[in-house]
Amino acid sequence: MADAPQFTITPRLLTLVEQIAAVRERIQGASVELAWVPALQQESRSRNTHASTSIEGNPLTLKQVQALDAGRELARANGRAEREVTNYLAGLKYIEARSDIEAVRHDDLFALHRILAEGVMDQGDSGQYRTIFVTIGGDTPPGPHEVSPLMFELLDWWNKGSRELSPILSSAILHYRFEAIHPFADGNGRTGRALALWELYRRGFDTHHIFSVDEYYWQDRPAYYDALRATRQSGDLTGWLEYCAEGLRQTLESVWLRVQSLQPVSGEKLVLSSKQQALLRLLVDHGGMGPSEIRELMGMSKQGVMNLMNPLLDAGIVTKVGNHKTGRYQLTSR
Repeated sequence: MADAPQFTITPRLLTLVEQIAAVRERIQGASVELAWVPALQQESRSRNTHASTSIEGNPLTLKQVQALDAGRELARANGRAEREVTNYLAGLKYIEARSDIEAVRHDDLFALHRILAEGVMDQGDSGQYRTIFVTIGGDTPPGPHEVSPLMFELLDWWNKGSRELSPILSSAILHYRFEAIHPFADGNGRTGRALALWELYRRGFDTHHIFSVDEYYWQDRPAYYDALRATRQSGDLTGWLEYCAEGLRQTLESVWLRVQSLQPVSGEKLVLSSKQQALLRLLVDHGGMGPSEIRELMGMSKQGVMNLMNPLLDAGIVTKVGNHKTGRYQLTSR
């Protein structure tokens, strides 16, 4: 970029960066075998997709997104909404497959935007920079004649200058600068959030692709838009970096909860079956469940559930609380 990003390393930002590094180190040092990583990857992909498309008004629920990710048809078809979701799922797979790409080029951005926006744009064409003026919440981004030069500068910074910064900061700067330029006629929000994830992947920060950062933006959309708007008005990225760092910290804390649920008290490594992974995810999501609830949601017999549960109880990962009639299974407190 012609001008270096303007921001200040405040005590709050420094503290957040240190906290993020500590949680990430705990996640990387977890003693559980990585057999559960593919399941967490799929879960994170669904969560990111649901959150990012919901920010733009997509009505599908997380369960519906997960069904589409699993290749199942929805009971009630919603053509455009489903297309937005399947596009985003495909876009995430695109950047996952290119997490080690050395330099991102314009053609890479065009390909990603084409995947995300094909068939769901309200104006313009997918896979090419806009040739029209657009507005963002009453503000006017650079004119179409400025887009290509600004994107050349942004890509040059991303491929070179960004390496001088922590990926915690560079991913947030990339996210904001892309949205400020608004290079496409439509679909910039989804593309910008995907690029921020791509930076975390390329820098080796999220090596397993199990962070669903977009959920943080979606859970309080007004705060997300306010943070972008305040940064546009001031030109100072300090507040935006603090906002994004807080989101990444909360995201990693959620990942750590899931990873910790797979970590036996003994410290010995476990290799979990896919059904055990699914069972633990249910306990994480529901905060504890009764035997009948588990059987119903997993579609298994009482003995089948216990065959999955007993090794987890023996390892101290899961605890049963309550009496015989009201007993519930929950993750063991650490």
